[in-house]
Amino acid sequence: MRRNWGPKASLMIGACVLAALGALAAFGQASDQAPTLPPVPANAPPPSLQANADPGYDAALAGCKNPPRKMRPIVWPASGPPPREYTVTEIPDVIAAGQRWKFLWQAEGNNGDGIVATKDGGLLIAQNDNSDVVKIDANGNPTVVYTNTHTGGALSVNAHGAIFAVERGLNPRIEELAPHRRILADHYSNGTLDCIGGVMNDLTAARNGGVYFSMGGLYYVSPKGVVTEYGENLRTNGIILSPDEKKLYVTNGNSVAVFDVQPDGSLTNQREFAKLPAGTYGDGSAVDADGRVYVSTNPGVQVFAPDGKYLGLIPSPRDEISISFGGPGRKTMFILARGAVDANGKQIANAAQVYSIQMIAQGPKSRPK
Repeated sequence: MRRNWGPKASLMIGACVLAALGALAAFGQASDQAPTLPPVPANAPPPSLQANADPGYDAALAGCKNPPRKMRPIVWPASGPPPREYTVTEIPDVIAAGQRWKFLWQAEGNNGDGIVATKDGGLLIAQNDNSDVVKIDANGNPTVVYTNTHTGGALSVNAHGAIFAVERGLNPRIEELAPHRRILADHYSNGTLDCIGGVMNDLTAARNGGVYFSMGGLYYVSPKGVVTEYGENLRTNGIILSPDEKKLYVTNGNSVAVFDVQPDGSLTNQREFAKLPAGTYGDGSAVDADGRVYVSTNPGVQVFAPDGKYLGLIPSPRDEISISFGGPGRKTMFILARGAVDANGKQIANAAQVYSIQMIAQGPKSRPK
């Protein structure tokens, strides 16, 4: 079974993470270049485990009414690619030519995912290995704001300010972190959420208190915690509601699918919204106030008009996994990217970095992303 480190150990993990962050500039004064990661503290606790890496995973699947296919845990490569050169070209009404990404934050390990901005100009970052949530405030200062998140992997904030997380430990769950800390859902008709198969990826929280999440397929958790599957032939990851919450977009391999959202939260009319450029696959998602859709991919952020027309790429220095609008006037885009340089000067893949860039487009007024 996965170990529960408890509040004291979790705070120690958070302290180790914060110690590893190094000097951080304010968001508006950040650097183009990321510094080297400091050494990992010798007394750092072992990482939290995703369900499929837990010794109890096989036993958990054996308890399912219809056991799903087992999923292999992530094995990070020994090294990663260096940051790449890029040139931002104009996308009318979205971003000006020549903009540059600014480095804001980093942490070694699988310790950044599912970023979401806050109304006060900050940014929340889910930490898989630490089971923490870190907040970077508007001045660039990091603080651990939630602990014991059961291998938390992605975050979403709804129009009322409620914060939700997908949590990837054995017996995964959807948890509300604020304003009340409670488990929204941890079971499905086939048993625990492990019985869906795979690892929870992303989520988007609706104003009615429900949550949509991706886990191989597409699922909706009602405000009462009832989980329902939607869609056919999906390979999901990034997921986001339109600004008016009448549509739901979800990445589907090398395309993006869209559904109509009904008043009760159910989904209808699955169809293809857009094709991603050849060789790219969607990870995180966001929308802006005008209904454009943004999808994070390895080369950068792919931008689509509300009708699905491809508008262009915002290239990034490293492969991306998560995006969010935020900052002053919600005209800053944040990305969570993978990779860093460790204390020995080696490029590593298993690290998280946050960058920001100035936009013309504005994030939704009612939600962070």
